Amino acid sequence: MNRLSGTLLIVLFCFSFLSFSQQKFTLSGTISEASSNETLIGVTLVVPELGTGVTTNEYGFYSLTLPEGEYNILVSYLGFQDIITKIVLSENRKFNFQMTEEAEQLEEVILTENAEKLDIKKPQMSVNTLSVGTIKKIPVILGEADVIKSILLLPGVTNAGEGASGFNVRGGAVDQNLILLDEAIIFNSSHLFGFFSVFNPDAIKDIKLYKGGIPARYGGRVSSVLDIFQKEGNSKELKVNGGIGAVASRLLVEAPIIKDKAAFLIGGRASYAHLFLPLFDIDNTAYFYDLNTKINFKLNERNNLYLSGYFGRDVFGISDNFVNTYGNSVGNLRWNHLFSDKLFSNLSLIYSDYYYGLKLDFVGFNWNSGIQNFNIKYDLKHYLSDKLRINYGVNNVYYGFNPGKIEPSNSSSGIVEDQLTEKYANEFAAYVDFEHQVTENLSLGYGFRFSNFIRLGQDELLVYQDDNPVFFNPLSLIYQEAIPIDVINPGRGGSLATFNNFEPRFSLAYTLSGNSSIKASYTRLAQYLHLLSNTSSPTPLDVWTPSGPFIEPQLLDQYALGFFRNINGGEFALEVEAFYKDIQNRIDYIDGADLIANDAIEQVILNGTARAYGLEFLLRKNEGDFQGWLAYTLSKSEQRTPGRTPEETGINNGDWYRTPFDKTHDLSFFGSYKLNEKWSFNTNFVFQTGQPTNYPIGQFEFQGLTVPFYGPRNAERLPSYNRLDLSATLTPRKNRNRKVKGEWVFSIYNVYNRRNAASINFQRNVDTGVNEAIRTSIFGVVPAVTYNFKF
Repeated sequence: MNRLSGTLLIVLFCFSFLSFSQQKFTLSGTISEASSNETLIGVTLVVPELGTGVTTNEYGFYSLTLPEGEYNILVSYLGFQDIITKIVLSENRKFNFQMTEEAEQLEEVILTENAEKLDIKKPQMSVNTLSVGTIKKIPVILGEADVIKSILLLPGVTNAGEGASGFNVRGGAVDQNLILLDEAIIFNSSHLFGFFSVFNPDAIKDIKLYKGGIPARYGGRVSSVLDIFQKEGNSKELKVNGGIGAVASRLLVEAPIIKDKAAFLIGGRASYAHLFLPLFDIDNTAYFYDLNTKINFKLNERNNLYLSGYFGRDVFGISDNFVNTYGNSVGNLRWNHLFSDKLFSNLSLIYSDYYYGLKLDFVGFNWNSGIQNFNIKYDLKHYLSDKLRINYGVNNVYYGFNPGKIEPSNSSSGIVEDQLTEKYANEFAAYVDFEHQVTENLSLGYGFRFSNFIRLGQDELLVYQDDNPVFFNPLSLIYQEAIPIDVINPGRGGSLATFNNFEPRFSLAYTLSGNSSIKASYTRLAQYLHLLSNTSSPTPLDVWTPSGPFIEPQLLDQYALGFFRNINGGEFALEVEAFYKDIQNRIDYIDGADLIANDAIEQVILNGTARAYGLEFLLRKNEGDFQGWLAYTLSKSEQRTPGRTPEETGINNGDWYRTPFDKTHDLSFFGSYKLNEKWSFNTNFVFQTGQPTNYPIGQFEFQGLTVPFYGPRNAERLPSYNRLDLSATLTPRKNRNRKVKGEWVFSIYNVYNRRNAASINFQRNVDTGVNEAIRTSIFGVVPAVTYNFKF
């Protein structure tokens, strides 16, 4: 650690000396869209004479230090007109650019297709960026544009099938993905149990998925980071856009509060298919709604304030006897401050809440659970020179976990109110990250993150013999719940466990030519929260629990190596990556584990290991009337929980077994063809190896009952999954002369009506008495029509 610190100080000293020995000045400012003042992320600013440049950060800010002189500055962002201007740099200068779209389009392509293009020289790898325009083109179920469904078409990203919530990245579990909306943690990304995501595409500005080489500013999850920023609001004029679909509609309004200085954004979505159920004499409900809000205020040239929020709810009910309500609520107050033309800072105060509730009138009680967190984070970006930039900062998150509370729904129910033991924790982190262009061909990214997690005290804590909550029965060779020997009351003032981890990050890019490079990365991550779920697709009833006396934090080491090439001037891009992931302390469950309303979850959990490795291919076509990509992943994902002593058998006899998200082959294709100004067509095709599962391998008779028995865990698979989707977009020619512009989107999901298996269950045929397999499928062919508009 001391040697690393010394090396960093030497590097900084050398660059400081060079900067004083040459007369250099800084060009800085923001880049935004001319029609709305919306800042643009990832815009490229290049100085051709020096072969150097920079891209804007998450708030549209750039800073570039150059020797004194006269330069041509090229600002480019695909979908916008290039800006070429000459600047004389004889002093520090602030220069704000405003870019104009090349053509007026219905889609708000604020984040445009060049964001998806490959940057050969940057050391950042294993990251995918999708534009909002692309997401809106991808055909999905019921015609609703969907962020989560779109990223499933990328290499290394899958889920548990149709109607499944969340997503899996490079063989990781759903709970191993950090999902951020304007920096706030989203604990459940799905509406209606996985049919839709919680992200309204109209309100989104930027989307990045980090699968590896994760920057040190991120932490807390060991698989991926999905970082999403909402739009800021139009400070030029009133803008309205939305859509009317088969099952849901949406509306987004943005307008100035003070022109060119302050603006607001408010957007809402709601489903309404349940309103038609009474027509068919169905007394059930299933709907969702959400609200996106944001206010931005430019105090002066050096200070900006942002207040953003999201609120969403799902309601599912069977008559009035069973009602399930769940959803996220988040808020973030941010302050951007520019200390100098080289030092940019962002201070955020963040609140996030995930709530899950059940109303069970038929048994006379209500149930609610959830997780809350309060987060304060301070990030700084220091542009030391055109060759060296530093990101550093701190953040602190306080967690409150409510595993569940039971309340009587009426005075005659006979139910006694009961609260499962609430848990509390605090997570602190500090990081530093360097972006260093060492030579013309070699660029490095290096840094580390220090994380500290304290499991705070609680009202009650069970005590076990030898601190072992899981007992192995040597006679039956099975694991059982240990019987507590005592209950103590540590109180909330102390701590039950403390964990400290150093998480180094390193990445490099070596340019082989102007169009190709090789990249490599190493990432270490620690995860202190665990989602308790023994199903392949998590449900809202699953609860989160913190690391503590009996549950160790998950630790990841990931290695990646890749080849990247731009072809034909960037018209095509090829990415090939190999990865290997090793995870320590991956939780596993003993056979027959009961996770629902379990106040002693440590009695059914063992710590194991997991690993995943594979090869990813991605070929993009970025330009022309036909655009799209072909993605393929060959991978394996396994876990193992050996016995804690030589006498114990472990889970699955201590052998490696497939995780529920192991997909050997994953092939996806997306294509978009613009026929003319009136018609465009889109398609995607998906093929995946079937999901691991368990089938009975035999049966025996016991007291007149036929009891099936099973072999090793996840030894079988469901049939392979495949699907073809199509959509056509009609943009009337009269749009050009109208203030209100619209388009029709006609889509067909699962064109050839493939009955993909969501599950296969076994039962006895009542007529023949023979056991038979029953395939359950969720969707066949699904047509849909959506009307989008804006003015």
